[in-house]
Amino acid sequence: MSRATPNVLYVHSHDTGRYVQPYGHAIPTPNIQRLADQGVLFRQAFCTVPACSGSRAALLTGRHAHANGMLGLAHRGWALDDHSQHLVHTLKAAGYWTGLIGESHVSADPGELGYDEVADVPDHHADTIVPAFWDMLERRPKDRPFFASVGFVETHRDFAEPVSARDALYGLPPANLPDTPETRRDMAAFKASARKLDQGVGGVLDALDSAGLAQDTLVIFTTDHGLAFPGAKATLTDRGLGVLLILRGPGGFTGGTVQDALVTHLDLFPTICELAGITPPDWLQGRSLVPLAQGATAELHEAVFAELTYHAAYEPQRSVRTRRWKYIRRFDDEQGETVVPANTDDSPSKSLWLEHGWLERPVAREQLYDLVFDPNEAANLAADPAYAPVLDELRARLERWMRETGDPLLDGPVAAPPGALVNSRDDVSPDVEPTTVDAAAVL
Repeated sequence: MSRATPNVLYVHSHDTGRYVQPYGHAIPTPNIQRLADQGVLFRQAFCTVPACSGSRAALLTGRHAHANGMLGLAHRGWALDDHSQHLVHTLKAAGYWTGLIGESHVSADPGELGYDEVADVPDHHADTIVPAFWDMLERRPKDRPFFASVGFVETHRDFAEPVSARDALYGLPPANLPDTPETRRDMAAFKASARKLDQGVGGVLDALDSAGLAQDTLVIFTTDHGLAFPGAKATLTDRGLGVLLILRGPGGFTGGTVQDALVTHLDLFPTICELAGITPPDWLQGRSLVPLAQGATAELHEAVFAELTYHAAYEPQRSVRTRRWKYIRRFDDEQGETVVPANTDDSPSKSLWLEHGWLERPVAREQLYDLVFDPNEAANLAADPAYAPVLDELRARLERWMRETGDPLLDGPVAAPPGALVNSRDDVSPDVEPTTVDAAAVL
C-alpha cells in the first residue's frame, strides 16, 4: 500500500547536462535508462544558473540565485541570504525526517543547512555514497516520511580514465567542439565518469527496492548544469543550462513518458509541496510539475530565465528563452566583448581552443538565436535588422523579469562579499591563485 505522504529522494550529479542514455547519447547508462522507463523524463528542463552553487541553491529554495543570495560559489565565499528558505525546513515543519549524503555545494558547512543528519563520508564518489545511503536508509526513523539528498561528485572534472579504447577512437565530442583526437579522448573520459555515476544511481535505486520503499518514494534525478567543456558550463547557452530531469513516483510520474514542456529547477520545490500536501511558501518562483504529469496542462512557462554573476571570475549576464528564441545579455562594461577563460574548467578541449586563438575571439554583448534553425546557438542575429522586433520584445521581457525579481544587476556592478575568492577576468585558469576580497568589491 502506498504511503499518503510520499518520501522524497533527490539524487543529483555534477556537470552532466543531458549526456546520458535516455537523452539519445551514445553513453551507456542502463540504470538511468531504467529510471526513465519507469518515470517521466523532461526533454526541455533547464537550470537557472550554469554554475554549481547557484543552480543547487535555486532548486532547493525555489528562488532565482539573485533572490536567494547565491551569486557565486559557496566554497568561494557566497551564502544563502536566508537558510530558512531551504527546502528541508519546509519539509521538517510538515513532519519529514531529512538526511544529506554526499555533495551539497550550497554551503561551505553543510551542517548549517538544517538537515536532521549529514552523513560523515570521506569523499563524494559513487562507491562511497551508495553504502552511506543504504546505511542511512536503514537507520532513519521508520514512523516518518523522509527527504534524502544524495549527491555524487561524478561527472565533475577530473574525469575517470577512459575504460574503452573504442570510445577514444570513435566517440563524438559535443557538437560545438571540433572532432579531434584531443576532444574524443576528453569525451571518452567523461563517458567513463558517466558510467560510474550510473552505477551510483543503480545502487541508490536498489536500496529503495530492497527496503520496499520504491512505491512510496518520489525519486528526482537531475544535475546542476551542463558539461564541464568549453562553451557549455558557465554559459547561458542551452549547452550550459540544459539539464537531465527524471521524476518517478506518486503524482503521475510513471509510465516511461516524455514531456517536452519548458520547465526549470524552480519547479521542483512546488512539485514536492503539492505531492506532500504542503501549502507552498509564498517566496517560491516556480510552478508544480504535477499538472504536466497528470495531463491537466501542456505547458507551464512561456519563457524561462537564467543568470550568471560570478563563477571563478565576475561575468554578469542574464538570459531569456522561449520555445523559439534565446536572448543573452552581458552587463559588465569593463569586461568588454572578451572571453573570461577562468570561468571554463581546464581540460584538453579547452587547451585546444586556447591553442587556436580562443582568447582573441570577441563575445557579443547581446546575442539572439533562433533555436529552430540554429539549435547549436552559433549564428547571432542580434545585429540583423530583420530580427529587431524579436530582439526588442525579448529585451523588454528580460528587463521586466529582472525588475520583478529584484535583480541587483539593474543597479550596476554586483560586489563580491568580503572574504570571497575571485579570479581576475584575465586569468587563463580557475586554478590561478584568486584574490581575497577584503571589503565588498567588484573584481
